[in-house]
Amino acid sequence: MKFILLQLKFFVVAFLNLTYNLVPNPFRKFYLLLFGIKVGKGSSIHRRCRFFHVGKLQIGQNSTINFGCYLDNRRGVFIGNNVGIAHNTKIYTLGHNIDSPFFETKGSSVRINDNAFIFSNCLIMPGCEIGEGAVVLAGSVVTKSVEPYMVVGGNPARPIRKRNKEIKYSQSYKYWFAL
Repeated sequence: MKFILLQLKFFVVAFLNLTYNLVPNPFRKFYLLLFGIKVGKGSSIHRRCRFFHVGKLQIGQNSTINFGCYLDNRRGVFIGNNVGIAHNTKIYTLGHNIDSPFFETKGSSVRINDNAFIFSNCLIMPGCEIGEGAVVLAGSVVTKSVEPYMVVGGNPARPIRKRNKEIKYSQSYKYWFAL
């Protein structure tokens, strides 16, 4: 019975990933709500993104997740207000314990706080928190939490400098169709 339920869950996630791209942008927020995914006012998740689970994903207001992102919401992904996540970024919440003789899974949620920006092609690993106003530069691999208003880059991501705390822009990207 457990096997059947697990296969049913995988089927539902595959159905979500297959059909999400067919739903026009103005209706995606409501469509995702059917799968327990909460997207705030003025926020959007663009096409060709992949979900790893139903539910366990919350996005605040005026945040944008661009095309081609992986959202591993198996342990929970929480994204604040006015957050920008550029294309092809991968956020992971679950992996394997490489030191275990049984190679069990292990992981924890990822939190990206208000006014943070993640540039393209980044990896955010399980358990990391991106502080308020922090910036993750393109191609970075975040393996540890990032302090508020810190700019990080590299593999693994290392602090580069502090960012100006005066943020006046909005990440709202309300196009009906975009790449």
